[in-house]
Amino acid sequence: MIEVLEGILPYISGLYTLPWILVGFILTILIAKVTGREKIDKIMKKIGLILLYFFVPVLLFRIFLNTNFGEEQIKFSIIVAAIIFFMYLLAYMFARYNIRKQGLTSTKKNLYLKTILTNQGRSSAFIGGAMLAIEAWAVPAGIYMALVGIGLFAIIPYILAHMHKKESINPGEAEQVKTLPWYLKLYPWYLIAFVIAAVTIHETTGVTTTDFGDAGILLKFYTAITIPAALYYVGAGIHPADLKVSELKKLCGMDKNKKCEDHWTWVRNMLILTVVITPILTVLVFGPFFALGAIPPAWFAVIIINSVLPITSTNIFLLPYGIDKKSTVHAVTWTTLICVPIIVALIMIFGIYFA
Repeated sequence: MIEVLEGILPYISGLYTLPWILVGFILTILIAKVTGREKIDKIMKKIGLILLYFFVPVLLFRIFLNTNFGEEQIKFSIIVAAIIFFMYLLAYMFARYNIRKQGLTSTKKNLYLKTILTNQGRSSAFIGGAMLAIEAWAVPAGIYMALVGIGLFAIIPYILAHMHKKESINPGEAEQVKTLPWYLKLYPWYLIAFVIAAVTIHETTGVTTTDFGDAGILLKFYTAITIPAALYYVGAGIHPADLKVSELKKLCGMDKNKKCEDHWTWVRNMLILTVVITPILTVLVFGPFFALGAIPPAWFAVIIINSVLPITSTNIFLLPYGIDKKSTVHAVTWTTLICVPIIVALIMIFGIYFA
């Protein structure tokens, strides 16, 4: 049994995991013909929560149990915290610029600002989790994932709640807003707890997964399943209906329907911010440091790939705070369609040269 699992491990690790996006996409199309798309989406939402709670944290636990968390890791944590702050600051400045450019008034101005700010949050757990499959990147990718989780599910909701309270005419109305579900509020601290536990155990006892014998191999196999499962989930979430030429024309501004013009302008702005401006500025800042040897190749790869991650679908849970639903849904969809192929290519290229 253990020998069989060890034989399977190489095929659910590293670059072998990437085709699972395509598998998820194709299989979901075929299954949807029988069951219907809505039923699949409901099931996949539950599977996503199972992965978030029962697989991703255990994977991080296994990674950090095998690592000495020292000065280098602390330095990288500080860099990541600074990057996340910069990304949201950039989103705020970008939103303020476009508010003036579009001449948005009070209500629309606040709606636009909150929508742009929120949708700078990226899909670090599922799509970004693919980086955990590359052994050399696992620790920096894990640090990045944990800190992004705190930003997404703790800091940004707090800022949105504060902004919403200021906007509400009736103070009681703001208090009644349904915030993030408890399981998403809890998640960043739950995730960090696994990292802290692993680091503490390893630093105090020196224990690694190899000390567990066969149980260590079972743990490695269980956690290795996380990456292909998460990528399958990503592929399953891509809707072929969104690939229509008519939708693409609207996105590119070729459809002059005045009713939809404002909506697609907002979607285009979010794409420009997340797919173009943020990655380019990240490369311009960290490229010279990498070229001079000031940061390791693994750090550079993780930072750059994370800058290209699509907008996270969990932003839908923040709608009660007053962000625009339709623009958010379309931005999540289109950044996923555009960014996933880029990320796959970057992981393959960086995986060969920087791993």
